[in-house]
Amino acid sequence: MERVFDSEDFLGQEALDAWTEMAHRDIMPKAFRVVDGEVFRGWFDEMALGPVQVSSVAYSLITTSRTPRSIRVSDPESLQIVMPRRGPHFIEQNGRSTLVEPGEMVLLSSSRPFQSYAIGEATLMQFPIALLPAGARHIDRLVACRLPGDKGIGGQLLADYLARVTVDQTSYTPADMLRLGTIGLDLAAAVLAHHLERENEVPADSRQRVLYARVTSFIEKHLGDPALTVDQVAAAHHISTRSLHRLFQAHGASVRASIREQRLERCRRELSDPAQRHVPIRAIAARWGYPRPADFTRAFRAAYGAAPADYRRQALSRPGAGATWGE
Repeated sequence: MERVFDSEDFLGQEALDAWTEMAHRDIMPKAFRVVDGEVFRGWFDEMALGPVQVSSVAYSLITTSRTPRSIRVSDPESLQIVMPRRGPHFIEQNGRSTLVEPGEMVLLSSSRPFQSYAIGEATLMQFPIALLPAGARHIDRLVACRLPGDKGIGGQLLADYLARVTVDQTSYTPADMLRLGTIGLDLAAAVLAHHLERENEVPADSRQRVLYARVTSFIEKHLGDPALTVDQVAAAHHISTRSLHRLFQAHGASVRASIREQRLERCRRELSDPAQRHVPIRAIAARWGYPRPADFTRAFRAAYGAAPADYRRQALSRPGAGATWGE
């Protein structure tokens, strides 16, 4: 993510003025006021994923207002999902008043006046309303309503997605960023359609991508279970094993290969980690679903061209420990 604002770069009132200018340019026109005359402190990181913008923000106690006048000045006709990470966020829009805490989320519309009173940190996801399958008149039912961010169809997946995007240090290609934006839109559509009880309006291809995200998230959380099987994964998602295989084939992947590759990659990372140099290799292997050392050694050698002990020795014996074998 790119940091586009930091109050440490400004003095006194200049920080609030610069924050207001940044919000007008990168989000939408809004008015801000610090509480009790305090000096504003905060920062703003953002990443553009195609038509989706994901932001990570922090702010001292501040009130935010979007008025009919500011809407007339500029309306991107977008929706914004706000997920507080720290501190309470009080939101008023569409005649509703909602207190949103960490672990929850709230939806705001750029086309309706709103006010907020907040302090702390939050993750924001903004995208054009036209990209959602459900119409604006239906979405209005959810504006300023407190929604769970850790349960329900897609809720936890969306929260996990936003958490990863905001902390991931990977250098994405433009194509990767477009794919990430598509995934975010699919998850947001699934969450909103679920709360609107209009899942049938979500396109079939979007539902398939969300199902794929659910399945891969399930696999990731159960990699340490040596008994994890294709049948178990399919049963957990109420689909047949044939449907599961077709789902992965549509993404150019194999269920078994995906499980194996993720397990081995977790092991590779830990073998390359100086902080875990004293953890026995067999313990690392067992942690990620390989209870039999011989099976792990054979699979690891096939994947990385070296026995685990040799890989660890080379990875930890050179500057920049943790690099990939052969780099």
